[in-house]
Amino acid sequence: MIKHSTREAAKRLGINYDTLANYIAIGKVPAPEIVTVGRRVVHMWTDAEIENVRQLLPKIANGRKTRYSKLREQEKAQTKSPVPRKPKKK
Repeated sequence: MIKHSTREAAKRLGINYDTLANYIAIGKVPAPEIVTVGRRVVHMWTDAEIENVRQLLPKIANGRKTRYSKLREQEKAQTKSPVPRKPKKK
């Protein structure tokens, strides 16, 4: 069975190494087997674990909201009914 490092797993998933490491630290992705090499801790990924994460990635929310997406949400929340107007005085 071939095992891959986190960098190799991230490359196979098509995401950045820092993103995958962050998802592991936060707990959004289950941590693979941990191996200590000298003083360094290395996560060893199997092909099955990489495929499992590939299935989880679309379900992970990014968590970032830009001001424009917030504005769009506010616009959707507002009612689209016309505003009552006062009659014009002559």
